[in-house]
Amino acid sequence: QVHLVESGGASVQSGGSLRLSCVSSGYPFSELCFGWFRQAPGKKRQGIAGIDEYGVTSYAYTGITISRDSARSTVYLQMNNLKPEDTAIYYCAALTTGYYGHREEEYQYWGHGTQVTVSS
Repeated sequence: QVHLVESGGASVQSGGSLRLSCVSSGYPFSELCFGWFRQAPGKKRQGIAGIDEYGVTSYAYTGITISRDSARSTVYLQMNNLKPEDTAIYYCAALTTGYYGHREEEYQYWGHGTQVTVSS
């Protein structure tokens, strides 16, 4: 069973940056693919970035970077030039097969999310 814990969410001003972290445990980190999703108030959850076990990445838009650190069993999401419309709960998700896209139904394991609030 994969256990995911996100952190790094905060309240920031427009134009600021944040780095979210997701620590994984319970399964060999090197065999997992990961995705970052977000859910804004009143909206459906959307996939924004994915990374496979080799570090190949995919993005829904520019201005964000997903990365992984095997030594720390941690996946990161760097977000720059944040805007109020980036306000959302951000979730980390994982799966054991080679998929790193943005369809949430593909992911097997989910964290509880971390809140990001961007003020103008």
